[in-house]
Amino acid sequence: MPRKLSICHVITRMIIGGAQENTLYTIQGHLEKGHQVTLITGESQGPEGNLLKNSCPLGMHLIEIPDLIRAIHPVKDWKAYRQLLRIFKEQKFDVVHTHASKAGILGRLAADKAKIPFIVHTVHGQAFHPYQARWKNWLYIALEKYAAQHCHKIFAVAQAMIEQAVKAGIAPRRKYRVVYSGMDLQAFMSSRPDADLRQSLGLPEGAPVVGKIARIFELKGYETLVEAAPAIIAEIPEVRFLLVGDGILRPAIEKKIAQLGLQKHFIFAGLVPPQEVCRYTAFMDVLTHLSLREGLPRTAVQALASAIPVVAYPLDGTPEVVLDGLTGFLCEPENAGQVAERVLFLLKHPDERRKMGRNGQQLVRKLFDWHLMAEILEQEYYHGVNPDNDEKVGRRNLLI
Repeated sequence: MPRKLSICHVITRMIIGGAQENTLYTIQGHLEKGHQVTLITGESQGPEGNLLKNSCPLGMHLIEIPDLIRAIHPVKDWKAYRQLLRIFKEQKFDVVHTHASKAGILGRLAADKAKIPFIVHTVHGQAFHPYQARWKNWLYIALEKYAAQHCHKIFAVAQAMIEQAVKAGIAPRRKYRVVYSGMDLQAFMSSRPDADLRQSLGLPEGAPVVGKIARIFELKGYETLVEAAPAIIAEIPEVRFLLVGDGILRPAIEKKIAQLGLQKHFIFAGLVPPQEVCRYTAFMDVLTHLSLREGLPRTAVQALASAIPVVAYPLDGTPEVVLDGLTGFLCEPENAGQVAERVLFLLKHPDERRKMGRNGQQLVRKLFDWHLMAEILEQEYYHGVNPDNDEKVGRRNLLI
């Protein structure tokens, strides 16, 4: 029987988000196998919520480093690096697994300096993308390329992430592996509408529901949904838009909705704990995923697990689950007219809508179970830390 491992995960912050849920499910899976697991994170404050408040796995050791922050800050970044290095040297982990860009860069450099036997990183979404300044993209690519030289393996939540990284020259293709983000799909497949929750939300019985689940933040596509809403309402006046999430742009979105006189059609559910999201997808007829930047959208997978088709953009990993015409529709990015057209088609054609939903459910149930994700990662860890494995090579050699 293989020995139990000492594993450390490093992530910048534990807000309510996909990368954070992925990390916690991984930790949960490895704790259940008897491994010792530590989570190092920065502070998680603000409108995005703190995932650890309601979802802290029993047996996990938590270390918080306030200097580990999302924004670039040379002084705090240096302090965070020094703290990580000290912890890694003291704890002597078998595996350090980093997540997100900032934690991924500082964590990998510190782990390499501390001579951790196996260092891995997961790409949940690229730090570089077409919707930010060119100089920022250059900087992030250069940093990712440097950090890639200080780890053994890089996982990605979608094949698209690998293609983007290889094209940018961050690391050779053989250094990557797709590990789809694990979720509790059974909760979504079995969830049914709750009458009390419907009443508390103010959802009229029988009203078609267009859902969106995301932080109310830049690049998440709320503006496009609001822009598409009048055309949808004109055709189906009883429709409701159920928005699950919160964030700094909520006042601006609420103001735009009020300017259009559409307040009664929009329902803000606010922040919802991840384990409760299935109660909200149970009301939805269509999910709109209009983010301009995402690794592989968990909300699309969750909707499909609930047998709900998705209207989305052909960006990043989304086309790996939203198969155009089979599990939903793909639209031209930020094209509100196309979004309205596709949503209306699904609302007006219930047989087609249900067929796409069933297709989606069959697709995701094979790929996104969190136990499978944890098992794949455990196998990778054992392969990496086993000194007798003839295929194991030094971290520098992986770049040849």
